[in-house]
Amino acid sequence: MKLKILIIVLLISMQSFSQEKTFSSEEVAINELIDGTLLNPNDNSKSALAIIIAGSGPTNRDGNQNFLQNNSLKKLAEGLTNQGIATFRYDKRIVKQIRKGKVDENIMFDDFVTDAKSVLDYFKEKDNFSKIYIIGHSQGSLVGMIAAKDNADGFISLAGAGQSIDGVIVEQVTKAAPMFTEDCERIFEILKQNKTTTDYPPALASIFDISLQPFMSNWMQYNPVEILKELDMPILIVNGTKDLQVSVDEAKSLKEASESAEIKIIENMNHILFTIEGDNLENSKSYNESFRKINPEVIETIVSFIH
Repeated sequence: MKLKILIIVLLISMQSFSQEKTFSSEEVAINELIDGTLLNPNDNSKSALAIIIAGSGPTNRDGNQNFLQNNSLKKLAEGLTNQGIATFRYDKRIVKQIRKGKVDENIMFDDFVTDAKSVLDYFKEKDNFSKIYIIGHSQGSLVGMIAAKDNADGFISLAGAGQSIDGVIVEQVTKAAPMFTEDCERIFEILKQNKTTTDYPPALASIFDISLQPFMSNWMQYNPVEILKELDMPILIVNGTKDLQVSVDEAKSLKEASESAEIKIIENMNHILFTIEGDNLENSKSYNESFRKINPEVIETIVSFIH
């Protein structure tokens, strides 16, 4: 009797494993700077491909940083590929540089755009997919819409800002520490002239450290609304009501820039695509909680848009 039960348990386990494994995984080196993971559905048909671009900081292909492990982008990729859409997600170039102990101090926002274009060109040349969409998350939304302009079949913004980064930061500082608003505005005016300054409050050093200012100057020259107006392709804009970093108003600004764009506001979804039922403390803690599942509605929305 015990043997019979054991056999039944093993058969059930094998069946559930086969059901979950609906895709193959392949490591792909785009160039010496960019490595990533390609997931392909197992049905062998020529599917659409979604290229996933991570947000700000040294974010890897899975959506993680050194002390923030949530696997949000890995879960997004696997969720999409389980629904028949191939995905490619890659480490930002700075991730590889950190691993090698050789970080380029002169790295610019434009370098991230160059990398995204290289990924898109690589898969366009391979011609293994029916269509190629770019999904940009947070900072990756701006990177993605610039890269998508000439060569992609569609663009998806996840938690992407609707204004240039200086506007985003001034707004965030005004909410959190309004006593520094004038300092922020003053420093950004200097950066707009491609100049640097050491005259900033120590409390703002994480934003305006002298080593970061050239990158910030480069980044803030791009206005997402103006770029989105130029995209002649299907566009989907997604934001969550529990996003602590990018408000729903930002998504609405992007929508106003493109009459044909679709917009989806997902109730209780936060910045890293998790469902948050509680307060801001739960929200903040989730950034380092890899056990959480990705919000199912974001998967459904993207799959429906691409299909």
